[in-house]
Amino acid sequence: MDQTKGLRKHRANATTNKVKADLIAVVVAVNEIGPCVLTIAKGPALPSGPFELAHRSLQSGLRAWVELQTGQPLGYIEQLYTFADRDRIDANERVISISYLALTRQEDAGASGQPSWASWYDYFPWEDHRSGTPRMMLEELRPRLLEWAGNADDGATRFDRQRRAAVAFGFDDRPWNEDLTLQRYELLYEAALVEEATGDPNAAPTASASGKAMVADHRRILATGIARLRSKIKYRPVVFELMRPTFTLLQLQRAVEALAGRLINKPNFRRLVEQQELVEETGETSLDTGGRPAKLYRFRHAVLDERAAAGTKLPVMRP
Repeated sequence: MDQTKGLRKHRANATTNKVKADLIAVVVAVNEIGPCVLTIAKGPALPSGPFELAHRSLQSGLRAWVELQTGQPLGYIEQLYTFADRDRIDANERVISISYLALTRQEDAGASGQPSWASWYDYFPWEDHRSGTPRMMLEELRPRLLEWAGNADDGATRFDRQRRAAVAFGFDDRPWNEDLTLQRYELLYEAALVEEATGDPNAAPTASASGKAMVADHRRILATGIARLRSKIKYRPVVFELMRPTFTLLQLQRAVEALAGRLINKPNFRRLVEQQELVEETGETSLDTGGRPAKLYRFRHAVLDERAAAGTKLPVMRP
């Protein structure tokens, strides 16, 4: 009898709980400046919309919302992560966001809609190490993180916070790991050093020393997408989804560097690309190099059939 009452109570509670599911897209392209992300609402939000019964599948629903809001057709797409933390958007209802990573070419943007492309380093300025360690990371974030660690109640917690900051941000002569984008953002959130952790969730996001804020947890979702892509370009040839049909090897290298946020040794990079047989010559050259004509290449699609795990592995960073 008690079990029956408990089951009835559980069902009654379940009917009062409000749960919504929406779809959200991290759409990435690479232009002359670097990696950029497709946003709406003039920058602070990622394309998203509710999953509806009319949608044949999650992916078809996502494509429909992105094209409706931005006019941007999507090419390569993969499921990223499901965000379901309580109170992440509204304290009165549970919102489950199913996120996707989509790769496209910026020049393929549709004529309809008003898409806004923004550099992802506007939101994560500490992630771009192509010109060395960002000054703001050493002069602003490091002392604030050390202060946060020092304010812990006990020695063990202080030591743990200091260690986590050192590992995530490469402090104390530790190596920089470009794949830890999400861990770095979550650490800054925990330390209340990003606006999303301290501001009014309904207020318009603004720019700060810790990068541009986004609505709700969209910056966390974007960080998840960046971390996934940075890891994936090392073992799968997804970078070619972002390249034009033909390109020079230098353009390919610059695209990988822009995504990774670090420089790559040129001879090592070209040797790896050639050894893995990722590209083939087109027989044409480009005159847009500012110097001697450079050979044009295209992705060798046969490599996908020949090897299940081919990719542009990142060689040692140029000193």
